[in-house]
Amino acid sequence: MDTCPKCQHALAQPTPTICPHCGVVFEKYLRYHADPNRPAPMPTTRVEFAPTPSADWVSDTYADSEFAFWGRALLLALFALWSWILIVPPIAANAAGSSFLHLVNLPFHEAGHLIFRPFGAFVTSLGGTLGQLLMPTICMATLFIKTRDPFGAALCLWWLGENFLDIAPYIDDARAGQLPLLGGNFGHSAPYGFHDWEYLLTESGQLAHDHAIAKFSKFVGSLTMLAALAGGSAILVRQRAILAARR
Repeated sequence: MDTCPKCQHALAQPTPTICPHCGVVFEKYLRYHADPNRPAPMPTTRVEFAPTPSADWVSDTYADSEFAFWGRALLLALFALWSWILIVPPIAANAAGSSFLHLVNLPFHEAGHLIFRPFGAFVTSLGGTLGQLLMPTICMATLFIKTRDPFGAALCLWWLGENFLDIAPYIDDARAGQLPLLGGNFGHSAPYGFHDWEYLLTESGQLAHDHAIAKFSKFVGSLTMLAALAGGSAILVRQRAILAARR
């Protein structure tokens, strides 16, 4: 070192440990500051690496499992058949309401009334439908983000669509009040407000459009279910390609 790195005072040789001019201790100073007497490093060429496209466009915990692939394929075939059974019949047939999934959806419907009760009578009535739609949505997000199971998330999307089909006959029944309700009541004989969609459409001035709204609910549900099946199929095609590449 020819000069002090702090005050640039010329140093005698051999280099002392302390600058005779400013008193800085070289070892301590250079521990936290660059040495100005050290030659600057030669510039290096920065090499940019372009990211390589990955076959895994979405993370999948079970992508490399042959057993998972065939299990998924079987489930997808069953859900495709189930979709046909639920979508094809008219709303009046209440195919979704006759399915065992209706008994799965019902607790979430009733829980929705309790959860949304603090928000007033209208939102409390709507809360039953919201509860049905929120549960599969939460499951879908959990499987996709947390568990990294996009196929499971696709089936939850299918379940979300099925809930729209489950709701459609209830909406369609708003004026007629013929569907049996909890407790053995019927919409036409139960107190006002007991039938959720009679109350919701009456209060919003849309009661005359109950059939049209029900058809729209079934359309949204059917489209969602078909989109879920298409997504599940795409995941299987991708998984098959991954398994073939690793053999």
